[in-house]
Amino acid sequence: MTTANERITQELRQRARQLLESGQVAAFVGYTSGSMPMVMQPFVARTPEETDRLEWNSFCVLNLANYLPALLKSLEPPRRPGDPPPEGPLPKVGVVATGCWSRNMVVQIQENQVQRERLVIIGISSRGMVDRKKVLGLVGHADVTSVKEDDNSLLVKGPGLEQEINRWDVIRDNCACCVHPDPVIFDHMIGDLKGERKLGERFKQVEEIENMSVQARWEWFTSEIDSCIRCYACRNACPLCYCPTCFVDDSRPQWVGKSIEPVDTAIFHIIRAYHCAGRCTDCGSCESACPMGIRMRILTKKLQKDVLELYGTEAGMSLDTPLPLSTYKLDDPQDFVLTESLKGEKK
Repeated sequence: MTTANERITQELRQRARQLLESGQVAAFVGYTSGSMPMVMQPFVARTPEETDRLEWNSFCVLNLANYLPALLKSLEPPRRPGDPPPEGPLPKVGVVATGCWSRNMVVQIQENQVQRERLVIIGISSRGMVDRKKVLGLVGHADVTSVKEDDNSLLVKGPGLEQEINRWDVIRDNCACCVHPDPVIFDHMIGDLKGERKLGERFKQVEEIENMSVQARWEWFTSEIDSCIRCYACRNACPLCYCPTCFVDDSRPQWVGKSIEPVDTAIFHIIRAYHCAGRCTDCGSCESACPMGIRMRILTKKLQKDVLELYGTEAGMSLDTPLPLSTYKLDDPQDFVLTESLKGEKK
């Protein structure tokens, strides 16, 4: 009996092959097996034959939207600065997308990083992805050589190891609190739309920290980032980080030092999080890429909560809904920028 992921894999290969054979797309972005168990790597199929390498399972965690701007640019005819845009339709790219990835594509379209008409999106409603680090923790960080997945469990094997794990015990934190599993934009759909999930503790991790004292919150933050080695894997995996020059690389002025001193590290994480405010879809790619296990998505989750409460909106839910922090109207209320003491004086 085939599993849900095996059925998705077969249909994904068929649809991607059809798109490439028909010339509708010049490339298709999906996943293929990595060099280690429980690690799937992004893969670009450029011929119909290469689509046989596409796979889908619960370890497809890196956000494919991250690769679209550069890939689309690479398919354009070369031109010099100042040359007019090329005439006629440009090559398209096919890509697979779940809820959060499709929402990042919406943000990229709104920020003029990609064009909707150049994307052919195959949507898949997410069942939630598995956290590789949680699996390793349950097997005592033993050497894992293979993982066989069915719809509800993982069979983990290694030297002297054979353990069955309930899939739902090792779901990624961002997937466990996700309420939008369905892609918001797509051209083809594999499987059915699941609809919005009803979760009572969507911001539980954030609220636990909000309820701490100021000192305790600072101690949590400094302890969390203490192991940061400033490798920038979180930035490089983020589909929102496409500035030509990152603020950490600026030298005139130098916004933040490049050392691993606590102050430099803290400033980096705070500024990185605020750059994602109103744009982050909580895809969790930053945490998946972090080699030190830093839970930096709690910072962006906090900002996601604040934006939802202040503006009643979430990033990427609709192409017609502008990003809240890049939109301004003359009659916008201003009270939220005032301190409590100033609000009292105003009255």
